[in-house]
Amino acid sequence: MVYRFTFISDEVDNFRLVIEADSESTFFDLHKILLESVKFSSDQMTSFFICNDEWEKEQEITLIEMDASSEYDNFVMDKTKLDELLYDEKQKLLYVFDPMFDRAFFGELSAIIPGKSLSAPVCVKAEGKAPEQVKLDDNIDNIIKSSTLDENFYGDEDYDAEELDEEGFGDMNFDDSSLFSDNERY
Repeated sequence: MVYRFTFISDEVDNFRLVIEADSESTFFDLHKILLESVKFSSDQMTSFFICNDEWEKEQEITLIEMDASSEYDNFVMDKTKLDELLYDEKQKLLYVFDPMFDRAFFGELSAIIPGKSLSAPVCVKAEGKAPEQVKLDDNIDNIIKSSTLDENFYGDEDYDAEELDEEGFGDMNFDDSSLFSDNERY
């Protein structure tokens, strides 16, 4: 059985990808064809999310094993087949490609084609230009440019880093036994 997915972006109006994948393919296979289709590098952390009809994130499928407590099971892309979590036409999923700013492609299982199989996922249609893979917040550049690490960095004009010893406690030399009376010790 073949799954046909349609992916769009909320950042670029005319962007659309149509990808077909065998239902036995993994989410990692889908991840690779998405990256290849939009010419994104593979050095970013990404995740898929199965969503409800209102695009609220439900089940996450991560690129690597994550040790996280969740009300949902932990799924990893290369170990999870598409048909394990996707089974209805019009089922929605997000492909988060920029987790820093929660940017994603909005996807839908637009068709299930029985009696057909594919050896590898394929992009059958690509329209428009994909958004940039990683988007820096405009304010980050301004903050970095205006930041100065000088003697006033800590907000104290009289600050002198040489006043501190290697552990950062200066010449303080105390014995913790003098802090407690005998009956207060643990």
